[in-house]
Amino acid sequence: MTCLPARTDRKLGLVIDLDTCVGCQACVVACKGWNTENYGAPLSDQDPYGPDPSGTFLNRVHTYEITPENAPAQIVHFPKSCLHCDDAPCVTVCPTGASYKRAEDGIVLVNESDCIGCGLCAWACPYGAREMDATARVMKKCTLCVDRIYNENLAEEDREPACVRTCPTGARHFGDLADPDSAVSRLVADRAGLDLMPDLGTKPVNKYLPPRPRDRWEDASVLAPFLEPVADSPQGFLGWLDRALERL
Repeated sequence: MTCLPARTDRKLGLVIDLDTCVGCQACVVACKGWNTENYGAPLSDQDPYGPDPSGTFLNRVHTYEITPENAPAQIVHFPKSCLHCDDAPCVTVCPTGASYKRAEDGIVLVNESDCIGCGLCAWACPYGAREMDATARVMKKCTLCVDRIYNENLAEEDREPACVRTCPTGARHFGDLADPDSAVSRLVADRAGLDLMPDLGTKPVNKYLPPRPRDRWEDASVLAPFLEPVADSPQGFLGWLDRALERL
C-alpha cells in the first residue's frame, strides 16, 4: 500500500443522506466483509446460525417509525458508525493511547496492539460507535477503510470506504469536509447537513442530511428542530432524532 502525501488540513469523513437511505443493509454487509478480510484479526461472530447470534460490526443501520404531528407515519433508516469527531472523547479517556486521531486526515483509529480491552472508549462515546470484539477482546471501530482510500493498487473509483462504494441508492458520500469546495462540503451546505447531537461538543466530522418533508421543504423553519440541543427525555441520538422528526 502506498500512502498519498500527508496534509494536516484534511477532515475525511462521510455525509449520509437520510432522505435516500432505504435500509437495505448493503453497507453493513460490505463493511463486515471488507474488514473481516483486511482489518487485523477478523471481525468475529458468535453462534451466527444459532438461536442467539451476535457479532462485531463497524457499521449498523437502525430503522425507526416516526409519527410527525398531523402527518402519516414515516420510516427513517439511520446508519451509524464512528463519526471521527474533532474532539473525540474516546481518545481522551484511553489509558494506553491506543485510540488516537490522525493529524494528516482526522481519522480516528485504534492501535490494537496497545488496546487492553478496558472499554472506557465505548463508555465515553456518546454515539455507541465502538464495539468490543468478543473473540479478540480489543475494541473495534470504523476506520473509514483507511486501507482502501490510500491504496494505489486499487482502481481510483475503489479508493473510498466499502460502505460508500456499495450503497445502491447513493446515500453515502465520502470526501474532505475541511475543503469548502469539495463535493461533500457543497452537499452539506446545499442540504443543511447536521451534526449528530451538536450540544455534546464532540464536533463530529461526519454529517447527516435530514429527510426532506415532501410538502414543506421550502420552509426553512422546518430545519430548526434538528439544530436544537438535546434537553428533554429521551436522551441520546434517539431523542434527538425523535424530536427533530416529530416536528416535520
